[in-house]
Amino acid sequence: MIDVKELRFRYPGHRLYTLKGLNFHIPQGEIFGFLGPSGAGKSTTQKILIGMLKQYEGSVSIFGKQLKEHGRDYYNSIGVAFEFPNFYSRFTALENLNLFRSLYDVPTEEPENLLAQLSLSEYGRTKVSDFSKGMKMRLNLCRALMHRPDILFLDEPTSGLDPVNASTVKDIILQQKALGKTVILTTHNMFAAEELCDRVAFIVDGEIKLVDAPRELKVREGKKAVTVEYREGTTLRRADYQLDGIADNEAFQDLLRGGSIETIHTQEATLDQLFIRVTGRTLT
Repeated sequence: MIDVKELRFRYPGHRLYTLKGLNFHIPQGEIFGFLGPSGAGKSTTQKILIGMLKQYEGSVSIFGKQLKEHGRDYYNSIGVAFEFPNFYSRFTALENLNLFRSLYDVPTEEPENLLAQLSLSEYGRTKVSDFSKGMKMRLNLCRALMHRPDILFLDEPTSGLDPVNASTVKDIILQQKALGKTVILTTHNMFAAEELCDRVAFIVDGEIKLVDAPRELKVREGKKAVTVEYREGTTLRRADYQLDGIADNEAFQDLLRGGSIETIHTQEATLDQLFIRVTGRTLT
C-alpha cells in the first residue's frame, strides 16, 4: 500500500534536513504508528504522504504509483484527521460535513450516521463554535471517514477525549482495519499505540530508530522474569524469579502452593522504556 525509500526533506530556508532518509513499508490493512516526541518528524512525514509537502527527495509509492504522479483523485482515497482540526465555526456540524461531502467524486456516508457512531447525534445542528476540543476531534474523524477512504492518516486521534469517547474512537479505528483499510497513526501516546498498532516506528531527529510490533519489542527487550507480590502476615513482600527453569524452581512452586499471593507480573519492558532506551529521548 505504501512504500517509502530514502525519504529526505528540508524546509525552505533551512540548512538541515528534517527527514534524513526514512525507509518503511506499510501493507494494506495494517495500523502503523509513528511514535516520537514533538519535532521528531512525524507530522512532516504525514504531510508528505498526504501531498501537502511536495519538494521531498527519495521515493514515495502509494497504491503502486509514485505519489508525484497522482492527481486530484488521490484525495478520494485518503482520509486525514489532524490533531488541531479546522472547521467553519459558524456552521453547524451537519453543515460542515455536508460541505466537505460535496468535495468528493465518490459515494459518501450519510453525515447523520457518522455523527451517531461518534455519539454526536444530538449536536448535529449545533454550531461548531460551541464544540469542545473533544467534540471537534470526534467531528474530525467523521470528516475523515466521510468518503470511505482506503488509507486513514490520524494525528493524535484520542487527544482531548475522555476514556469513554477515546474507547469509541479506538473501536472505530479497529473496525476500519477489519474492513481492510490502512491506518497511519502519529502519536506520542504509547498506550494508544500499543492498543491499536500492528507495528510501530520509533522516530527521532528525522530518523527511524526501530520498527516492529509492540508485543515483539516488549518481549524482546524486556527481562525474562516474573515478579510476585505476596503477604507474610501484614507485611507485603516481593520476589523475582527467572522464567527459564521456573517450572522447576522450588521456591516459586512453594509460594504458589502456600503463599498469600496478591499479584504476579512478567517484566516485559513498556514502550516508553524502550523508546528512551533506543533513542535516548523522552516522548515530551
